[in-house]
Amino acid sequence: MLPGFIPLFVFILVDEICGTRAGLIAALIIGLVELSWIGFREKRFDRFVVFDTLLLLALGGVSIVLDNDIFFKLKPGLVELILCAVLAFSAFSKVNLIALMSKRYLKDMELSGEQMKKMRQSMKLMFYVFFAHTLLSFYAAFQLSDAAWAFISGGLFYMLFGLVFLVEFGKQKLANKKLKSEEQLPLVNEDGQVIGKAPRSVCHNGQKLLHPVVHLHVLNRQQAIYLQKRPMNKLVQPGKWDTAVGGHISFGEDLQTSLQREAWEEIGLRNFSANLVKKYVWESDLERELVYVFVTHDFQSIQLHSDEVEEGRFWTRQQIKKNLGQGVFTPNFEHEYRMLFR
Repeated sequence: MLPGFIPLFVFILVDEICGTRAGLIAALIIGLVELSWIGFREKRFDRFVVFDTLLLLALGGVSIVLDNDIFFKLKPGLVELILCAVLAFSAFSKVNLIALMSKRYLKDMELSGEQMKKMRQSMKLMFYVFFAHTLLSFYAAFQLSDAAWAFISGGLFYMLFGLVFLVEFGKQKLANKKLKSEEQLPLVNEDGQVIGKAPRSVCHNGQKLLHPVVHLHVLNRQQAIYLQKRPMNKLVQPGKWDTAVGGHISFGEDLQTSLQREAWEEIGLRNFSANLVKKYVWESDLERELVYVFVTHDFQSIQLHSDEVEEGRFWTRQQIKKNLGQGVFTPNFEHEYRMLFR
């Protein structure tokens, strides 16, 4: 977030050391250099550079015109008010101005939906804290002593900034501790090669990290397909009929071990043989999975014993075809059915 505010911080620094006129000159130089460099290197006109420069020129111009004691006291609050406006626009509107400004300096920066969500939450906290401080600064400029004003507009600001940083740092540490205690899932490429690992919740938070799962279709002698009904308390596709067995492969676990474990946990199926018939990538709003699809005709030992499955029964092909697209089945099962059994 900080790179987008570099011109403003430079103006504040030069203004404090060398005076407002020097700060105004520094703002002009920074704006012109940035505009020229981006135009020369990237062959484009950067409107954010113009916005930054005009903002600084306006602040510097007002400083020169109102060069008196009260404006001197109000200036820290006005600078902070600008900061609050940028934070509010970025946190509460659809356009994250700070992220866009930061990309000027961090060209390769790409934020996932979850990272953008957390960034907005942090900016909301900063906005509320700094807006309250801005109001207090204005009050101190008119109503409090010079010593009280100096502390509020100076030292207190940095104390609040440090407090926000500590709160965010603490939240991140707690989140990391929680993630470490979660089940770890392997991350893979589309060929199935393991390239890393991540906590289960991270794989399901919209970052679309590709991770492997196993699906098992159970058929009887009449080629009817066994389906399980998802409980209503499930967050994803509650109350819908789904593939007989479906689950994640844990980190360090092979395909067969995972398949046998998931089959026992979900439908009580044991001592079965299955053939791998398909491998494909499935992507939803929340996740991206590399699906290994197995088929078995061993169904005799099925015995539901888990609260993860509300009901299970065989469906004929005619029953399935009749209900496709009616919201009876999960989208993933319908996709797989059309792919395998058409």
